[in-house]
Amino acid sequence: MPLLRVMPPITIDKIILASFGSKWRANGGCLRRTPPRSSTELGQLFDKAVANSLSKMLGDIPIREPNSKALTPPEQDCVELGNVRVIGGVRPQNFDVGYRPDGPRFAFDSKTLNDKKSIKKNWQNMINDIATEATTVHTRFPHAVVAFIVIYPEPCVADSQRKATIETLERMAKRVTVNNSMHMAEAISLVLWNPDDGTIDPNTPEPQSPLRLEFFSQFVETVYVNRYKGLPPHATD
Repeated sequence: MPLLRVMPPITIDKIILASFGSKWRANGGCLRRTPPRSSTELGQLFDKAVANSLSKMLGDIPIREPNSKALTPPEQDCVELGNVRVIGGVRPQNFDVGYRPDGPRFAFDSKTLNDKKSIKKNWQNMINDIATEATTVHTRFPHAVVAFIVIYPEPCVADSQRKATIETLERMAKRVTVNNSMHMAEAISLVLWNPDDGTIDPNTPEPQSPLRLEFFSQFVETVYVNRYKGLPPHATD
């Protein structure tokens, strides 16, 4: 049986992220949906980082691509990276990363908005999506760890939207126990990235905010261990 380990921090190669920035600038301040360096691929960059860290925490178990229509993983004990199907209490939902050894224990989605117009128009819809996705999992699987990373190009975020986004997400990133509200998530991070050099803003959110990317793995690990330590497939004789 694999033993639980420390979940490594989520790290993103700034050189790769800067290559998305080059495409973002070439497109006039946006990422398109078609490769290369599409908005979808940007989300997948973060999805892969989360899957790798989760795999390490769970004992270096394999990472596999799921069948987007299947309700069980392709292997009994694996991290799934792709379209992970969860039939929740509100609606069926595909997540980007999942762990389903006996039903959903972990479900993760990345959320990207990539230009000023999109952020201004859609940031509140994105918040609603996060709340709905958390609710649809927690209503059927209250012990599941649900997590999100929201990713914006830093130059596209107006001060008012930045403040409103941070305040709203901080209220939602507080589901420590199964008795907390179901629309909350166990972990949420907000990433503001610089298209010029691929760096992530070190000052926004504030260094002690629960939305900082460097806290993501810590929150996931703490909640997961509290709920599942000593249970199969982590139990030991």
